[in-house]
Amino acid sequence: MTATTAENRTAPTGHPQRWPILGVICLAQLTVLLDNTVLSVAIPSLTRELDASSADIQWMINAYSLVQSGLLLTAGNAADRYGRKRMLVAGLALFGTGSLAAGLAQSATQLIAARAGMGVGGALLMTTTLAVVVQIFDDTERVKAIGLWSTVNSLGFAAGPLIGGIVLDHFWWGAIFLINIPVVAIGLAAVVALVPESRNPRCDGPDLLGALLSTIGMTAVVYAIISGPGHGWISTQVLASATTGVLVLGVFVLWELRIPYPMLDMHFFRDQRFIGAVAGAILVAFGMGGSLFLLTQHLQFVLGYGPLDAGLRTVPLALTVVALNLTGIGARLLPRIGTPGTIATGMTLVAAGLAAIAVLGGDGYGGMLLGLVVMGAGVALSMPAMANAIMSAIPPEEAGVGAGVNGTLAEFGNGLGVAVLGAVLNSRFAALVPGVVGAASLPAALAAADSAGERERVADAFASGLETSQLVGAVAVLAGGLLAALLLRRAERADSPKAAA
Repeated sequence: MTATTAENRTAPTGHPQRWPILGVICLAQLTVLLDNTVLSVAIPSLTRELDASSADIQWMINAYSLVQSGLLLTAGNAADRYGRKRMLVAGLALFGTGSLAAGLAQSATQLIAARAGMGVGGALLMTTTLAVVVQIFDDTERVKAIGLWSTVNSLGFAAGPLIGGIVLDHFWWGAIFLINIPVVAIGLAAVVALVPESRNPRCDGPDLLGALLSTIGMTAVVYAIISGPGHGWISTQVLASATTGVLVLGVFVLWELRIPYPMLDMHFFRDQRFIGAVAGAILVAFGMGGSLFLLTQHLQFVLGYGPLDAGLRTVPLALTVVALNLTGIGARLLPRIGTPGTIATGMTLVAAGLAAIAVLGGDGYGGMLLGLVVMGAGVALSMPAMANAIMSAIPPEEAGVGAGVNGTLAEFGNGLGVAVLGAVLNSRFAALVPGVVGAASLPAALAAADSAGERERVADAFASGLETSQLVGAVAVLAGGLLAALLLRRAERADSPKAAA
């Protein structure tokens, strides 16, 4: 009798079909993530066949990410209020419709509009998938499930350019969008058949003004981050966008504090667990987004690989994340050393990987490979633990909002990492070659160089700038890991007397 009672206490109590449902969710998530990277390989085809300008190409890429990042919080709140299954179905339908429109687009303007529509569906999918995971898995299996959910992010990063390249070798550019449609159809059928409906029973009414303010504020801030490197950080366009975003988000905070049914309860920010997980999530995304942006330049401009070869050589990072998450190492480690210890260990490994790439990567791919594997191990440990910490700090009935916060932080951290580390690289590079015309970019500086010796000096200066920026990223990630671990440890100690009482 005692043994039976003990077994009942430890046996998982999640949804009986939770693992097939997780497979469906990961399939839906993968389609969204692939479209973050797949378009990059089609840029030459789009330029040629749609007569697209550089500005058109930039908007084709940014329309998707801008709409998605601006709507993440609103999409998560809608899932909590109106039903997570319903929003998951709506997200898949919108994403599939946008993919069809993108694949059949006859002009750059049509493709930009279709990509924006896909961003709306992507925001709904990014938030509802994680919210459903929280609902169907109990505490004993949730970390492992979130780890597998996080693995899809790495698969999307690695597989996007490869799938795009394979498709473009056999079909026209529109096929990279049309391949989403059968995946969406399968996902829709599986979601309708398997995923249970759930919503927040305590929602009083829609916070329409809050949704509008958060969407405008986040879109303006992310646009400033995206456009900063191209237009200049002190340009009128970037400063106006950043100022607008910050002011609107400030009004959003004041509004959410005053109304009885806020879309984002600002009292969450009094929870040290939430603050610690938020700080860690931003800084690990900062380091990862910035470092991956720099890695492709390092592989092409310093080590001399072509675009496809450079993409293939970043795959070990994703494969390491996938391998460790599939084996459940992070899920087994977390109960032993706790969430703070797991996050600190993982982010220390990410920082060590970045430092290894900076110090050893300039001499050949071997040093970079070591850094990629170490970074992958760190991401596999830290990202699921931080996502779980954020979701655990928010009531389960508001899981959609929690997922929206998690997604927004990742988008913000990635964009900030690209912007800041890119600025460090450019400033270091320009300082080392002050006499070379066009020193703001490597191709321009190489074209302006008068001799082989000058070109070698330019290449060395760029490699030095990459090393400096990657070391800055490593310091930021390490500081973020230690700060997150400290805040989470303090929160656990503060909660211990309450638990004992």
